[in-house]
Amino acid sequence: MRVIVITRHAISNYGSILQTIATQQSIEKLGHECKILDYIREDELLKNSMRTDLAKKAKWNKNYATRALYKIIRLPENKCMDIRFSSMRKKYLKLTGWYKSLEDLKSVPDADVYLTGSDQVWGPVQMGGYDGRYFLDFVQDDKKKVSYAASFGKTDITEETKDFFYRLLLRYDKITVREKTAVNIIDNLNLEAEQVLDPTLLLEASEWMKLIRKLPKKRYVLVYAIHNNRRLDQYAKEFAKKAGLPLVRITPLIHQLMRGGKIIWLPDIGKFLSYIKNATFLITDSFHGTAFAINFGTQFVEVLPNNGTDSRNMSILELTGLKDRVVIDTNDFSYIEKEIDYKPVNAIIDLERKKSIEILGRMIQE
Repeated sequence: MRVIVITRHAISNYGSILQTIATQQSIEKLGHECKILDYIREDELLKNSMRTDLAKKAKWNKNYATRALYKIIRLPENKCMDIRFSSMRKKYLKLTGWYKSLEDLKSVPDADVYLTGSDQVWGPVQMGGYDGRYFLDFVQDDKKKVSYAASFGKTDITEETKDFFYRLLLRYDKITVREKTAVNIIDNLNLEAEQVLDPTLLLEASEWMKLIRKLPKKRYVLVYAIHNNRRLDQYAKEFAKKAGLPLVRITPLIHQLMRGGKIIWLPDIGKFLSYIKNATFLITDSFHGTAFAINFGTQFVEVLPNNGTDSRNMSILELTGLKDRVVIDTNDFSYIEKEIDYKPVNAIIDLERKKSIEILGRMIQE
């Protein structure tokens, strides 16, 4: 079968590209041809996205001087990220040509199956609101449409948004989602959905290890934070101090240099994975940071931001029985001694992996 996948592959963060790599490989392992639709909205191009980001930051959007300073600080960083992630996408993904609008998408190559991929594909986009492209609105009614591990991101949905979701999701032949909260949203639309694993967990640790050239040799506490999370930053510094280990921070954002720890800046995919695999402890607020810690058997804790995005993380923690790895009291450092027993966790992931791969195969083939 020929499968075309649309997902949020072009966001400059590690979770976006890693889940796309995993989706592509999982489909190919089932014996099908897979192409990633290189759909990148114009407002998400670097030159436009910075303007949108700035508009959301009251501190920097006060006047001409503060706006100019913001651009001077962030433009070089964002440009480096854009170049590096674009290079990684070309290296690891089998991309179609670039599409930027609904009009462009009318010329998408023909496929047997059109698949909405994982991550926050059904969440708000850069300019706010929702993009029907990620709901396959450009695909003809008679073509097969499915989703794998799609996510809504935030769960506060208005009645108007519900109508939008219902109209577009009704056209799908099969819907699978990543979080239990997403199953509930779709149930409330009187539609059906199954919960499946994030695609990064469809690949076993040994498969991800093929991308790693070498592991760091020293012991360290690793921070991987995707939010402006001051609670996490402070907790990580104190955690590393009490553990008697150096603090290392892996990030595509050079300005995180100010948050503490030795910076591993903008590493390639293999190096990024190597630091999570080898960490003595991982402190994170990232869904995919959590997913890779679980896959690699790395000891971890979560310090979640108070911004309504924790349902993603809590879903995988509930599934694996690891809700107690969420730090409630930032004066609690007992996790240094309280190791995760990965034997029951691995048994759960192995079972869910088999079920999810079977569901993916059946969606495509039937």
